[in-house]
Amino acid sequence: MSLRGFATLNIWADDVAAATAWYAEFLGQEAYFRRSGPDGRLAYTEFRVGDYEAELGIIDRRYAPPGTADAPGGTIMHWHVDDLDATVQRLLALGATQHQPITAHGDEGFVTASVVDPFGNLLGVMTNPHYLDILASRTSA
Repeated sequence: MSLRGFATLNIWADDVAAATAWYAEFLGQEAYFRRSGPDGRLAYTEFRVGDYEAELGIIDRRYAPPGTADAPGGTIMHWHVDDLDATVQRLLALGATQHQPITAHGDEGFVTASVVDPFGNLLGVMTNPHYLDILASRTSA
């Protein structure tokens, strides 16, 4: 068995409707899937994002595992973006706060940044030459 690839990234929000609206604004698209909980409140939404239509799901925080509700934490998933500076500025303008500033890692072009979204989730963005190499090899075949 081996990991085959990223499938779904889930994040948490106290107000799924507000988080869905925020991410729709940032992503420039509406969620394609919505599900309400037993009380009728929106409990889950999902977006398809990027070149491989990766799934970004927003789940009502009341369903979060114990110990995950009070602070940003966990793994930071870094999404490749074409213009890191502009993306970070847009995230900050939409109300995210800086978690890690734009940081170069070596001299091969790997540059990361992360923010905390208005709902307490870590969101990483980066320039990733490896991602572009893989994308080019798949689209030229």
